[in-house]
Amino acid sequence: MNSRTLSEYRKLRFQSIDDCVEEVQRIVRAEREGRLHATGNWTAGQILSHLSAWIEYAYTGYPLKSPPFFVRWILRLGLKKMLDRGMPRGMRIPGIQNGTTGMDDMPTQAAGDRFLAALARLSSAEETKFDSPAFGALSHEDRIRLNLRHAELHLGYLNY
Repeated sequence: MNSRTLSEYRKLRFQSIDDCVEEVQRIVRAEREGRLHATGNWTAGQILSHLSAWIEYAYTGYPLKSPPFFVRWILRLGLKKMLDRGMPRGMRIPGIQNGTTGMDDMPTQAAGDRFLAALARLSSAEETKFDSPAFGALSHEDRIRLNLRHAELHLGYLNY
């Protein structure tokens, strides 16, 4: 399925981690009530697990190498636009099986708990140990904004 052209995609915008937390709570509740419907290629558990993993990688290490310098340079040039406008749908990391990492197939409740814990860690004063392989060193504010844009992208495939 081409996730770039799905008509059931929800356009989300989070101004804060609290906004994202509230959306995750609504998603988990909708799943419990049998109202949740995933419109893309992944389950809700895979989406929430993936979002968790990408926050956790900054503290535990990324499972992939940095792309070549010229690719990082291009990505870095596009960072401000991405932070302001959001991430494009349907992008894949070249050379990585399934185009990305971290989408463990978990029950929605467990994956939601994991993502909420990752968001709490992101909002804390804990310093990250690893720079983004794509964007390099990020300020704490930009790291939060990047993860909120990432959450908007993927949570938009979950309807309730």
